[in-house]
Amino acid sequence: MNDPQDHPDPYETTEAHVERLLGRALNSFDLPDPTVERLATALAHSSALHSSHHSASLHRTTHRHTYLLADGSTLSLWELVHDAGRDGVERHELYTEEAEARLAASRLPSGPPTRWSAEYADGRVLDEDDDFELLSALLARPIPAQPRMYVPDNSADHARRVLRRAENADRPGEETARRLRLAFAHHITQAFGRHCPVAGGRDAGFTLYEHQFLLLDGSEVSLWEVEHTATPDGRHMCEVYEDEDTARGAMESRARVR
Repeated sequence: MNDPQDHPDPYETTEAHVERLLGRALNSFDLPDPTVERLATALAHSSALHSSHHSASLHRTTHRHTYLLADGSTLSLWELVHDAGRDGVERHELYTEEAEARLAASRLPSGPPTRWSAEYADGRVLDEDDDFELLSALLARPIPAQPRMYVPDNSADHARRVLRRAENADRPGEETARRLRLAFAHHITQAFGRHCPVAGGRDAGFTLYEHQFLLLDGSEVSLWEVEHTATPDGRHMCEVYEDEDTARGAMESRARVR
């Protein structure tokens, strides 16, 4: 037993463990409903430390929680624990797949943002005073071609969760959501990641992901997800768009608001 709390209770019931796990996770609402329903039938559980990373700026661990269910099957949840928030308080996140937990871990900042500098072909050197111009140049760069490794992994539900966490008013509508119900495989690519100054003289993080879906009819659909902290209180926010240009334009617009 290796649970992410100082002194786990060796006599804790599985029901209490599930309740505690869901209660402390910031994203428990994002778990698929069938998963939560199956957890309610758990009879026994085991927890183990899967990975650990500790540095001066970040403490991060991943734990695997495995449950024996009443029907004889097993179910695993992956818990990411980190102190990457602005206040340094320990946070917990839950994922149904190891790949999702790894992706979430890769999104965590590894240290303080560095000073920007770049040199154009004509010899001009840009620094923090030209950060917006540099950001525009970075956003305009094409994504290097990468092979699409589609994975059949409850992809329709993944698409539903991506759309559900989008907070922008111009997110994809019902027609796109209806098409994505036919998704049977998907692939996630990080297209951009950067910190830059925003309102109030603070730094905000921007990350762009392409969620690529393969549908049953052989067609492909992409959702472009922007994750950023350019919010008034510095909280994490997700926006989703149907095309890359609109997503990059939204990032640039958020970065220019001072």
